[in-house]
Amino acid sequence: MSPDSRQSAANDPEHVAAPPGADDAANALRNGPIGAFTVSALAVALLFAGWLAFYFLLFMPRGPVG
Repeated sequence: MSPDSRQSAANDPEHVAAPPGADDAANALRNGPIGAFTVSALAVALLFAGWLAFYFLLFMPRGPVG
């Protein structure tokens, strides 16, 4: 198989989507990545809850250092 015979589907113009119009792009940006913000907020909340659990359940019962 020669290197010239292997081409990606994206090389063929019929497999490439047309660029979005200005209205479609503005609509996509207006709605925003709400799902990504939700996932990141949930991850931060779980991390903070874990930190609080370590602090109050592990460090506080041991008392002051020194």
